[in-house]
Amino acid sequence: MNYNTPLQWILVDSEEKLKEARQNLEGVPFIAIDTEYDSLRYFREKLCLIQVASEERTYIFDPLGSVDFSFLGSLCQNHSICKILHAGDNDVRLLNRDFQFTFTNVFDTHRAAGLLGISRLSLAAVIETSLGFSLSKSKKMQRSRWDRRPLSAEQIEYAARDTFYLIELYRRLNRDLEQQGLMKKAREAFRDISQARWRPKQYDSCRLSISEAENLEKEQLMRLEILWRWRFDHAKRTNKARFMIATNEELIALAKINADSLEDMKMHMILSEKKLADIGSLLLEALQRMK
Repeated sequence: MNYNTPLQWILVDSEEKLKEARQNLEGVPFIAIDTEYDSLRYFREKLCLIQVASEERTYIFDPLGSVDFSFLGSLCQNHSICKILHAGDNDVRLLNRDFQFTFTNVFDTHRAAGLLGISRLSLAAVIETSLGFSLSKSKKMQRSRWDRRPLSAEQIEYAARDTFYLIELYRRLNRDLEQQGLMKKAREAFRDISQARWRPKQYDSCRLSISEAENLEKEQLMRLEILWRWRFDHAKRTNKARFMIATNEELIALAKINADSLEDMKMHMILSEKKLADIGSLLLEALQRMK
């Protein structure tokens, strides 16, 4: 494989491109799959992009767009097609959660590398160890806003690059697993990945979540538990990350002061003016329940 070959990718945003993708992906022996999702800013992870590659090119599908790519479900379920992923547990979970895709004949390069004793298991590290090629991965792109449209060419190229080397990596790792007699263990690990399912977040008491809770007085701890629960429920309703609603430190500080009014909260300068306007009244309402 020539690692200097320019990436070949197509953003599937029309019926014509969808037809081409389907014709080129159906019947191939291998496809590489990756996704981009936002688990930082959302309470419920938001699937933002699906990358599916053959040996010729990568097709980029947009879950937030209007093109119907449901045919991918039959590819994922097809025993004759090997689906190659890297640390694919969450990819499988989210594709099953949002589109009911089920997977058979999975090969996970992360699990394979672990079984082979490779110590650094990021995709870039496994590629470097196994293929001798340095894959540049931009942290800026990794953390970029995948939920916003239009996507930049740089974002799409970053997404396509994650699948570009997976089929070649599969060949190398599959060979090594066979040579070392590890295929049985590998198949068991891959089967576990294919059966991964998404589960909604469950509420955990503040006592179990932060060590600072141990230092609070009894009433302060009761207030913190109420605020902690309110933030969880509000995050779930609004699908917004909890820390973006209020940080742990802000909730602990609010629990300590026993505020009775918005003016009291404002005086202590715990929340920004925007947060005070957005959630101040809701926090006070939640605290009233213990009085």
